[in-house]
Parts: sequence; C-alpha cells; structure tokens
Amino acid sequence: MCIVIAMMPTGAIAQKGSKAAPLCEKAKQCLKSNDFDKALTYLYQAQAKDPYFSDIYIMKGDIFNFRLQSDSAMLNYQRAIDLIGDPDPMLYFIAGNEGAKCGAYEYALNTLQLFLQKGLQYSSVHPEAQKTIANCKFAIEAIKHPMNYELVNLGSNVNSDWDEFLAAITADDEQIVFTVKHPRDNGTVCAFCLNEEDLYSSTKSPDGDWGQRQLLGPPIKTGYNEGAQCLSPDGKYLLYTMCDADFGMGSCDLYWAKRMGDKWSRPRNFGAPVNSGAWESQPTMAADGMTIYFASSRPGGYGGMDIWKTTMTAEGEFSIPENLGPAINTPGDDAAPFIHSDGRTLYFASNGRVGMCGYDLYYATLQPDGSWSEPKNMGYPINSPADEINIFINAMGTMAYVASDKDGGFGGLDLYSFVLDDQLRPNPVTYIKGHVRDAFTGDPLAARIEMIDLNTKQLMTSTTSDAQTGSYLACIHTGGNVLLNVSHPDYPFYSENFQIEKSYTELSPYLKEIRLQPTDVGTVVTLKNVFFDFDKAELKPESYVELDKLVDYLRTNNIRIEIGGHTDDQGTDEYNDRLSESRAKSVYDYLVSKGIPAARLQYKGYGKRVPVADNSTEEGRATNRRTEFKIIR
Repeated sequence: MCIVIAMMPTGAIAQKGSKAAPLCEKAKQCLKSNDFDKALTYLYQAQAKDPYFSDIYIMKGDIFNFRLQSDSAMLNYQRAIDLIGDPDPMLYFIAGNEGAKCGAYEYALNTLQLFLQKGLQYSSVHPEAQKTIANCKFAIEAIKHPMNYELVNLGSNVNSDWDEFLAAITADDEQIVFTVKHPRDNGTVCAFCLNEEDLYSSTKSPDGDWGQRQLLGPPIKTGYNEGAQCLSPDGKYLLYTMCDADFGMGSCDLYWAKRMGDKWSRPRNFGAPVNSGAWESQPTMAADGMTIYFASSRPGGYGGMDIWKTTMTAEGEFSIPENLGPAINTPGDDAAPFIHSDGRTLYFASNGRVGMCGYDLYYATLQPDGSWSEPKNMGYPINSPADEINIFINAMGTMAYVASDKDGGFGGLDLYSFVLDDQLRPNPVTYIKGHVRDAFTGDPLAARIEMIDLNTKQLMTSTTSDAQTGSYLACIHTGGNVLLNVSHPDYPFYSENFQIEKSYTELSPYLKEIRLQPTDVGTVVTLKNVFFDFDKAELKPESYVELDKLVDYLRTNNIRIEIGGHTDDQGTDEYNDRLSESRAKSVYDYLVSKGIPAARLQYKGYGKRVPVADNSTEEGRATNRRTEFKIIR
C-alpha cells in the first residue's frame, strides 16, 4: 500500500487527460504487489511522456519512502507539491517527515508548519507533526553547537566487510568483545535466519593496537544469534543476548557466563523473573557486580521497549526486575542501556524524546536519593538524522566507542572510537589490578574484593579474583574516600585506603600484588581504614565500615586478638603511649559494642616503639600512625 495514496482521501491526487496516466495506473498495480522496481520503470516512462504529471512524483516518493531513501522521497513529494500548487495537506505532512529523516530540518520545519495550518481535518496526526517540529528546532540549534567528534576506525584486526557493532570493553581498556553479523553458514542452526550474529573478542597489544579478533567459540557460540553483550568491568562475567533459540523463554533472552582462567563457563539462561515470553536484550552490569540494566518489551512499561534493572543477589540468582520509571522511559522506545563504571551515569537510546529524529543517544545521572536526573541529548554530530543505538565509554570517561557505516571503513558497520567531549564525560574511574595469593605458598586465591565509599557506606565495586590464576581487576571511584577490602574465609582480611580527588587527566591505575596472611598465631593485620582526628582518640564514622568487617571476621573465626595502637615519633613517649592506648581501646570498645566477647579481645598502646617506616618523612610518619590487630590465640 502506497503511503500518500493510502493516507489521503480517494481522488485527492487523481489527474486526467495526461499521456502519463495509463503508465501511472500500471505502476499503481505494481505497488499493490510490492513490485517496486517494475513500478519505477513505469513511472520513469510516464515522466518522459509528461514530466508535469504530479501523480508520478507522489508514487516515486512513496517507493523511496518504503526503501528508507528519505532524501529522494522528500524531493519527489516536494516536486508534486510544486506542481499541484495547493495539494491535500497530508502531502505536506509526509514530505516534512521525510525531510526530517534525512536531516533537511529547515525544510521539514516549514513544511510541517504548513501542514498544521492547512490540515485541520487531520487532527489525529497533529501531535506527531508537533513532535517532529520540536525535533527540527532542537536539531537546528544542535548543529550550530557541535560536540568534538572525530571517529577513528579500530582497524582490520577488529573490523571486516561484515557488520561489527556493540563494543564492550573491560575497565583496563585491554579486552574488547563485540557482535559480528555475517551470512548464515553451515553452523547456523536458526532455520529462518538469513544472517547469524556471533561474539568476537580482541586483546590490546603493548603498542596500543587491537590484536587479531577471535571468535568466542563453544560453549558461547551455538549456531543461534548471540550478541547485544556486555562485559562486567572486571571482565569476569559475560552477559549477552541469544535470540530465536528453540530452548529460550521468549524471542530473545538474557544469558550469562563466567570466565574461568582463559575459558568461559557454560552459558546459563537468566531465567524467570528476568526473562519472559517477551523480548529481553542489551544487558549492562554496573561496577558493583550486582546491578544489571537491560531493555525489554515486557508488559508493565511506559512504551514499546523500556529499560529495567535487576540485582544479582547470588551468582545466577536475580531479583524481580524494576522499571526505571518515566524519568528514563517514554511512550516511545527506550533501549540499549549502558551504565558507566562510575555506577551512576546511564547512557541509552530513545526515539521518544526531543532529538535529531529517530533514535538518539541520551545520558542521565543517578541521584543520591535513587532518582534519575533529566536525560540530556548527547548532541550533534554524535546524534544525527540516522538512528544512533549504542555507545560504550571507557572507565576513565575519555574515550567512546560506536558503530558507524561511514565512508572509508572496511564494509558495513565498523567499530570506531572517539575522544568524548568534556561536556559529556561521566565521573572518571580508575582501577586496581594484580593477583591475590597465599603469602607463604604463593597459591592463587579466589578472594572477594570490594570497594566501599567510606562516607556513604555504599558498595561501589565488587568482584572475585580468579580461582585458577588469582588475577583481579576492580574499579576505583574518584572524588571520595574509598575502602578496598579483600576477604577470604580462611584468611584475615586485607585493606587499603584510596582518597582520589584528581581530575581524569591525572588518574593512573594501581598495580598491586596482594598476599593474604594465614590465620596463625602472630599474624598481624593493619587496619588501614580506621581514622582519628589529630590528637583525638574517638573513632571517626568512616572507621565503622572496616571495623564491621573485623566484626564479621571474628564472628566466623574462633580466635583471640590484641588491638595495637601506634604513633610516629613526634611528641613525648608519655604522650604517644597514652594516645596510642586510648585509640586501641576505642577499637576494643566498638568491637565489644557489636557483641564480640571481651574475653576474646585485649588492647595495648605501643606509642612510637614499633615503627614500620622511616619517621624522617611525612609519608613514613603517616605509615607509622596505624592501628593493627594481632592473632594471639
């Protein structure tokens, strides 16, 4: 069915007495059977006989409209308008929409305003025209103030003459996983799929180039369509979408796999309540290792597709999904969520908001009270008249990755990177990486690694070191006082403190090999996140997070400990002994208040008598000012 002819009253465009009319009638019959090529042949013949017959250009516009060739459709519709002079107003509506789709915003704005003036009888589509007018006004202004945007192709090791899209990268920028769409082959299981989507990965070489891409083979590859994936920031979990599988719950389902050494575990379906009989896709995991956002067409949303979130309460177990609400979701389609490693900046695609027309990319920030800020359009030329459906931004917040079919690529969609404009950057995140091992045997340990904001007590990052290699990667959030806690049921916990206030240009990653001491008599553990004000013995509130970890450790291990206070060499021996003992007793009192029997605890002030660093520097003196616990039974 032809678009303009279908929407306009019968006879509204009919013209008589032209030599082109019989050929146009033949073209109409071809359109009814969707034979567009033959219809175009008749229309060009008709145009040769009578180039002033407006029906020709309306039908040509409809054909180009169906073929998504909006620029050609607009030109033909406008030619018909010029020839008719005072056409049915619906022709203004269709022509204006096609102009907006191809970026002719001034033309679209003027043409749709004419439609609103002349087409009072078409009030049912006035809201759509008004929305497109708002988009055109936004786009015209956005083009006047472009964002920095220079695409760099990721190269032939990643891209090919097939379609590459949906990049996901680990927090250290060293591994990328992406989707590749290729023609079906002997391994394709889906009976009706013309193409197959598979997952590939690439590792960055020391010189900064991406290595030759590798197919994620079995058990990830199945012969069905796998794609729309994300990596957890630590690279331990692969969350992805599988579509058209006989064993799925809906048309597309979410799956997860875990990295074990250099291999992936058997994928598992998220199952209910996350997957349903609807379409679930495009997962993204926050740095806390638990919060997962995804897109779904399930009932209960605000539009066709909405963004939802679930929590992984235990490995492979998920909470009932929650809709992100009308602050994010619209009556249109909202999809392709990406949560940055800062845990609070959400990027997503939407066609339900004012933008450049079609799908645009937006971002919003999670507020302290759990609400979302008003989403902001990412601007031109990141957004364009075409559909923008995905973006990934590295942990530092400096580099973005998108797919584009721009000229000069390797074919189809290619993956590109670009430096993200300052206005669009999330909070920068750096990372710590290394290995967790037994301090004596050197054996790798599967330890729990957490980053906790000491001010809000909020868990920011959670991961587990690899059981086979001991390797770990954890995000460190900037702009606050952060606790690193490394725990294993058979060892005393390990802690560090990070206070990072620097801007993204000054951040550098931390490389740290962590050795856990066994639970033996004589083992000493420094509590690096216990804080006191100068010359005071009262615990600062930021200390409670670490001390609660110590409480948990004492509850699960039947040991007796001594809490030791230490100072630097500034001041008299009497002053330092008194201060260190008072501080040790404050820790003792806190543990007792949490239910730890006093019989399992003792405390002592060592003053300046047991230094662990040189007191001649401020850094050394700061290291000597510490609180420890020692296992004494």
